[in-house]
Amino acid sequence: MAARPARAVPPVVLALRRLPNPRLTGLGSGLFAAAVMLVAGGLDRLLFDGSPLVYGLLFLPLSALTALWVRPADLVTAPIVVPIAFAVGLVPIAGGSSGFGGRVMAVVTALAVHAGWLYGGTLVAGLIATVRKVRLMTRRRTTARAAAQAVAQTARPAAHVTAKAATPEATAKAAAVRSAAARATTKAAARRAARKPAE
Repeated sequence: MAARPARAVPPVVLALRRLPNPRLTGLGSGLFAAAVMLVAGGLDRLLFDGSPLVYGLLFLPLSALTALWVRPADLVTAPIVVPIAFAVGLVPIAGGSSGFGGRVMAVVTALAVHAGWLYGGTLVAGLIATVRKVRLMTRRRTTARAAAQAVAQTARPAAHVTAKAATPEATAKAAAVRSAAARATTKAAARRAARKPAE
């Protein structure tokens, strides 16, 4: 049977494999996303006069990277930290009057106005985290099934050998029981034969 030729790997997959693949904790992914979006918001303010389109387009790939780089144990945090990072990055471009209250109101207003980008990035992070979780659970289930099959295959020869080893002993015991029963039957017949002439 001829071996199948190896499938060619798409260039996009090769490029993705060459990218760094860190494993961030939940807190680390939140700090990473917030810092990147804060820098993105500052650059957007300087270069594009705070364009919401540019900010939203930068937010989508960051959401994907955050969900890809968080470690498997903290996958649930990806859709949580991404909206927080979006709000943090809005501070430089939201504007508003001077003072803490004015800044907060400007950020809240910007969140309401640009909710589409916020929902889109959160959806991207949630989908990637869900796919990673499903793949992780499938891999664990497959590994557990393979381990159980290996244990079962190891136990079968051992049980077979044990059964073989126990067979001669069981046969000897059965023969001894049959011999004792035969002797008891012979003795009983001899006693009956001895009693008949006397009668």
